[in-house]
Amino acid sequence: MRQNNRNPFQAMALMSAIVSQLVGSILIGIFAGRWLDRHWGTEPIFLIIGLLLGLAAGTFSMLLSIRHFYSGDK
Repeated sequence: MRQNNRNPFQAMALMSAIVSQLVGSILIGIFAGRWLDRHWGTEPIFLIIGLLLGLAAGTFSMLLSIRHFYSGDK
């Protein structure tokens, strides 16, 4: 049986890592999409694509962080 000896600060660190990864990747996708739209003159297309790619990258990164957090159980 596994014991739950996690410190509350570890849970706060995980939550802040998840939030920063999600927000950061979404913002990078949005700004990259806006830059491409301005560069090529295609107004909403790359913004939407960048938003979706940023959301997918943030979700994938979040899942990897959670997997890494729970693989360290002793």
